[in-house]
Amino acid sequence: MSRYSIALGKIPEKVSNKKYIFSDESKELSGLILYRIRALRDIGDEVKKGDLGGFIESEINLSQENNCWVSENVYVYGNACVYGNAQVYGNAQVYENAQVSGNAKVYGEARVYGTARVSGKAQVYENAQVSGNVYVYGTTWVYENAHVSGTAWVYENAHVSENAQVYENARIFGNAKVFGNAQVSGTAQIYGDALVWGNAVVWGNALVSGNAQVSGHALVSGTAQIYGNAQV
Repeated sequence: MSRYSIALGKIPEKVSNKKYIFSDESKELSGLILYRIRALRDIGDEVKKGDLGGFIESEINLSQENNCWVSENVYVYGNACVYGNAQVYGNAQVYENAQVSGNAKVYGEARVYGTARVSGKAQVYENAQVSGNVYVYGTTWVYENAHVSGTAWVYENAHVSENAQVYENARIFGNAKVFGNAQVSGTAQIYGDALVWGNAVVWGNALVSGNAQVSGHALVSGTAQIYGNAQV
């Protein structure tokens, strides 16, 4: 019996320990066939036995263990994997070699791809994109039209939002916020309670920390250090 032809009725013994099966509903996406899943048991507080979930290409894409789930019009495909207690919903997509784990949430129109890792209690939502070899974890929020790419890390309680771009080997952490049209790149680090917004650009080996604020059309580069209550 094909895994794609298993009906909701009597569950074959070989899948009796699984939490979902493939329904008979499928969609084609970029030449791939993705199958909508159906829950075989209650999963967490929201998913009930028999509920339909989102679309995945294979069981690689969604762990049969714990309470992770993909729902609504989600697409997870390629070698991407959702596991732990992670939730992906709305119209989000997770693909290529990306991983979403822990208690992370990806939703709205968000895209997570490349070899990106989203974990902990991180949230990626609205039209945000997380790609490349990025790590997003902790209680971080990446949202609106923000894009985190390259080998950047965003972690602890950091926020990246609006049209901000964080890329290359940049690090955003602590309670730092990057928003507006700001760009942070190179090996720059934004941390503490620092704010970077507007059209500001921070790059190179620059550090912005403490309660510092960088805004407007400011350019902070090289080995510059902005800290304390400084405003640029």
